Amino acid sequence: MAMNSSLMLGAPIEGLLERLYAQHAAQTGAVADYFTARAAEGSLDWSGFDRRTNEFLKDKLIALDRPKAEFCYHVCRALRARRVVEAGTSFGVSTLFLAAAVRDNLRRGDDRGPGGRPIVIGTEYEPEKARIARAHFAEAGLSDFIDLREGDLRETLADVAAPIDFMLIDIWTPMARPALGLIAPHLREGAVVICDNTEQFREAYQEYFDFVYDPGNRLKTMTVPFEGGLEFTVRAG
Repeated sequence: MAMNSSLMLGAPIEGLLERLYAQHAAQTGAVADYFTARAAEGSLDWSGFDRRTNEFLKDKLIALDRPKAEFCYHVCRALRARRVVEAGTSFGVSTLFLAAAVRDNLRRGDDRGPGGRPIVIGTEYEPEKARIARAHFAEAGLSDFIDLREGDLRETLADVAAPIDFMLIDIWTPMARPALGLIAPHLREGAVVICDNTEQFREAYQEYFDFVYDPGNRLKTMTVPFEGGLEFTVRAG
C-alpha cells in the first residue's frame, strides 16, 4: 500500500527516527538470512524462540514500517486517543509515533473522558532493549508520555486502567492472542486495535483471529492492504 505523507513530528524526533530506521534497514538482510537458514535446517520452532534465536535478536532493531507507524499516528489522532497500549516495544520506534499522537492530542486541548493521565503503556521482554528504548524516549522528549514495563506481557499488561483508546500489536505471533485477551475488556466502544503482518502470517495468527471473530468479544475487523497485511479491529457497541 503506497502512502504519501507530510507527517513531521518535530526536529528531535525526526532526526532520531532517521537514525533508527537506517539501523533497522541495515539489519534487515541479516535477519532474513538467519530465519531462512534456520527454516532450511528445520530447527526453528515457530511457536516460540529458542535460546539461539533470542541471542541473535538481542541487538536487532525490529521496527514497524514507517508508513504503518504513521497510519497508527493518524488513527490515534482521529480517536483523540489518551490511553494507548503497545505490545512489543523493542527499541521504541513505533512507540515514538504513538506518544507523539497522545502529546499532540493534548496540545489541541483535548480533555475528553476519564482514565488517568494520558499515556502509552508499552511492554518489552528484553531488559537491554528496554534500557535503549528509554534512552530514545528521553532523546525525543517523550518520556513523560510513556510507561514502559519490562517482562512477560502476560504479567506486564495484567493491570491497565480503562478506558483504552488504541492498541498496537507488533510482536511474536503466539503472544498476539494473550495480549489482546488482556486488553480487550478495557477497550472503550470505538477503540481500535492494529496488528501487524496478519496476511503474511495468517496461519500463525489463527488463535488471534479465533478471539477476534468470537461474537462475545464484540470486535469487528478487516485487513488493510499494507505490505504483509495490517489488521484493523474495532471494539463495537
